[in-house]
Amino acid sequence: MRTRCVIAGAAALALLGAGAPALAVDGGGPDLNRFYEQKVTWGDCGKLLYDAPDGMQCGKARVPLDYAEPGKGSIELALNRIPASGEKRGSLLVNFGGPGGAGVAGVVASAKSFGDLSKAYDIVGFDPRGVGMSAPVTCGDGSELPDSEPDSANAALEELKKQYEVCKKHSGPVAEHIGTVNVSRDMDVMRQVLGDKKLNFFGLSYGTRLGAVYAGQFPHRVGRMVLDGVDTLTEPLTEQSLVAAEGEQTALDNFVTWCSQNTGCVLGGNSRDAKENVAKLISNLNESPVELGDGLQYSGEELVSTLGTALYHRDAWPYLSQALTNLVADRDPKALLRISGVQLPPTQQARQARQAQQAQQVRQARRAESSSNVVPQADVPPDNENTALVMVNCADDPDRFTAAQLSDKALVERLEREFEEASPIFGPLRLQQVLMCAGQPKGTDYIRKIEDVDTPRILLVGTRGDPATPYQWAVETAKRLGDKAVLLDNQGEGHTGYFSSKCVAQKSNDYLLYGELPRSGLYCGAGEGGGGGGGG
Repeated sequence: MRTRCVIAGAAALALLGAGAPALAVDGGGPDLNRFYEQKVTWGDCGKLLYDAPDGMQCGKARVPLDYAEPGKGSIELALNRIPASGEKRGSLLVNFGGPGGAGVAGVVASAKSFGDLSKAYDIVGFDPRGVGMSAPVTCGDGSELPDSEPDSANAALEELKKQYEVCKKHSGPVAEHIGTVNVSRDMDVMRQVLGDKKLNFFGLSYGTRLGAVYAGQFPHRVGRMVLDGVDTLTEPLTEQSLVAAEGEQTALDNFVTWCSQNTGCVLGGNSRDAKENVAKLISNLNESPVELGDGLQYSGEELVSTLGTALYHRDAWPYLSQALTNLVADRDPKALLRISGVQLPPTQQARQARQAQQAQQVRQARRAESSSNVVPQADVPPDNENTALVMVNCADDPDRFTAAQLSDKALVERLEREFEEASPIFGPLRLQQVLMCAGQPKGTDYIRKIEDVDTPRILLVGTRGDPATPYQWAVETAKRLGDKAVLLDNQGEGHTGYFSSKCVAQKSNDYLLYGELPRSGLYCGAGEGGGGGGGG
């Protein structure tokens, strides 16, 4: 969701380079002791979160802004947890993907899905630095962003630098210290303050990159780790984005075919018409966005983002179909916003009541430390998820298009053609996200160097029909991590397997709860029940 005047899509975002990564370490070091020795005070989530289930607790952990110079400042990370209902064996830190996805909200939405695991683990969600309620990055309302059309590659790079400065100004110091390498170090602080000697971790999609980076940095602190929907450690961002566009288009094609075969599909009665109507709907919304109040709009770019969120899981298709009906029939995007995990700002009356409720909390936070960065869920900047997505991806990637490359007409036209062929809906935005890294400080190359980590066994889940993270990435990442990585071959469909396959869920739970994991031959058949061999 965007505010007025924001340049469309990812073109509004500034992309930042990563600092030098920390190598594998054995201790927090004397300069980090105050972070590793802190205590989390858990309390009721009602003042921060919408729809938090009964018993969920919220807290904060403070981490250094810059691990190389911990005295430069610190930020607070938002945490929440579902306390273990039985005999506790530790905490299970969870990341649902992104980058840019808020883990606190993810645990709220998925609380029931962790029923078995929450008997033995505290299920802990967190918003990574720069995301959600953890010092969120933002480019502001867009009014300060450059609005011209550059007529040369050099001019385009200057525009990007200006955008960088605007977003850096609005984001604060965290903008220069974002990226997976730093989030991994934050996770080690969280491990300690949660009281665990080893990190138990469940990462999905981008969360698998985060888990692999943690394993590279802290191999001897890895406990039980499941990585589902495995990201690549080696492919450059251009190739990753091209694969993502292809996967999103495949998912969209499957959805419109399914929708057109159902009576009352608002997109049309056959797949060709349905596909054309999606493109028209996006175009019409870009020309005439839905006004949401308080200067907020729902445009075609927001719809593209929502589709990217909703398409990967077939169980969500009926809800997506109804949400699209609401949009077309009544110009009502609220259901689509809920799919994206976006909360509309409350009404004026509700806002005043909430502000009064939060006043005491704010005063307490300021007394504790005046630089507190935890913000209520309603106050997370609307552009935060997309801004963080691009910032993190660029910080994690060392490649940059140069002015010479951008002025190479043949090269640019080839890229535009490849991304357009991959997806006329998603391709242009994906390419834009890649090109936005041009001219910014070089990202880290640490992730590409991770290899043969000396950890306990790690369970990787690759799904054959995954449109976002191809099965081959799981195979390649398993090889890079070394002989301690065990690959579960899920022969089903959809992005990730845990929430769609009973077999994947059971084998993941068996490993996390009981350590049951074979060295090879692990698989789940197609269908919700799975097949399953190599039983552990």
